[in-house]
Amino acid sequence: MRMSDIIEEIERFCPVDFAEEWDNVGLLAGRGDKEVRRVLVALDATGGIVEEAVAVGADALITHHPLIFRGVKRVNDSDYVGRRLLRLIQNDISYYAMHTNFDVMGMADAAADDLRLSDRRVLEVTYEDDLSREGFGRVGTLPEHMTLRDCAAYVRDVFSIPHVRFYGDPEQPVVTTAILPGSGRSEIDLAIREGADVMITGDISHHDGLDAVEKGIAVIDAGHYGIEKIFIPYMKAFLNRELPELEVLETQQGEPFAEA
Repeated sequence: MRMSDIIEEIERFCPVDFAEEWDNVGLLAGRGDKEVRRVLVALDATGGIVEEAVAVGADALITHHPLIFRGVKRVNDSDYVGRRLLRLIQNDISYYAMHTNFDVMGMADAAADDLRLSDRRVLEVTYEDDLSREGFGRVGTLPEHMTLRDCAAYVRDVFSIPHVRFYGDPEQPVVTTAILPGSGRSEIDLAIREGADVMITGDISHHDGLDAVEKGIAVIDAGHYGIEKIFIPYMKAFLNRELPELEVLETQQGEPFAEA
């Protein structure tokens, strides 16, 4: 199967038109006519992931976060982006990224499904027509009434995260929940307008958390990787289902940080 055939199937599910203007998605390195038998799926195209793709003999690497965000003026071994691109190209590995288009078309509902949110709606609408409303994040109702402390533990367990941080009164009841995997501090005000008792996201700074509580909403910081790692099993299952002739591998590299 050619890489272009895989791309066609992926973009039928996650059209690139749903990506944000600032984003960089699609085939970022390698050949569209490359014959692909083995695919590695990962969240980021780190140096370690690229080496893993080489080691397992992958013909293609598919990640959520793009390796290339801004214009590249040169590709050489003097910087980390160039070194990774050279390694991919030298080993004839086609590299594809699906970022905010997946956030809209896959990530948000997958995370809400895992939390078993009911009566859900889109948090930040980025596309709307007569048939659908699409966008970032979801707002819905938890499967049972919980305290903020209970909800934080629920998020930790559902997404298999070593630990989460939360801001707010540990004993306050939470029912209506907003979730935005990745970095969602800029959508906290949207969650408040949607009537959420708690916002579940990542990359929350000290001041973000304090300000949110002051505004009347609790926040659970599950980390950027903590929730978005669901991209990996999601895409493995998608490719196995839609393109069963492929061998799809999940990266063996886990949390990108360690704890003392």
